[in-house]
Amino acid sequence: MIEFHLDARSGVAPYLQIVWQVRQALLLGLLAEGDQLPTVKEVVTKVVINPNTVSKAYRELEHQGLAAAKPGVGTFITQSLGQASLADHAPLQEELRAWMRKARAAGLTGPGIEAMFQSTFRENPEGEK
Repeated sequence: MIEFHLDARSGVAPYLQIVWQVRQALLLGLLAEGDQLPTVKEVVTKVVINPNTVSKAYRELEHQGLAAAKPGVGTFITQSLGQASLADHAPLQEELRAWMRKARAAGLTGPGIEAMFQSTFRENPEGEK
C-alpha cells in the first residue's frame, strides 16, 4: 500500500501532492488496477493532514478516472497508466542512482538535483535528439 509524504515547503497544495504521488506510483508500477488506497483516516493519522484535503485528492483521482470510491469499503485504483514496473527498469534506476551520487559529490543538494533534472527534462521531454 502506498504511503504518502507531504512537503510543506514545496509550494504545492497538499491534495495535489497526494494526487501526484498516486500518479507516480501508477507510472512506476507500484500501484495497479484494483489496489486499495489508504483510507482517509489512515492518511490523516500518518501524515497529520485535514481529512477534507485527503478527500479532495481522492475526488480528483476519481475525476481523472484513476480511482473509484466504494462507500463503506474504500477507494480503489481503476486503471493503470500503462508503464512497465520499476523492477523492469532496475538497471536504468541504478544508473540514475550512480548519477545522483556523482551530483552529490559535486556539491549539489536535493533541490539542486531536482532543479537540474526538471530543467533538463523540460529541454527534451520526449527524449528527442
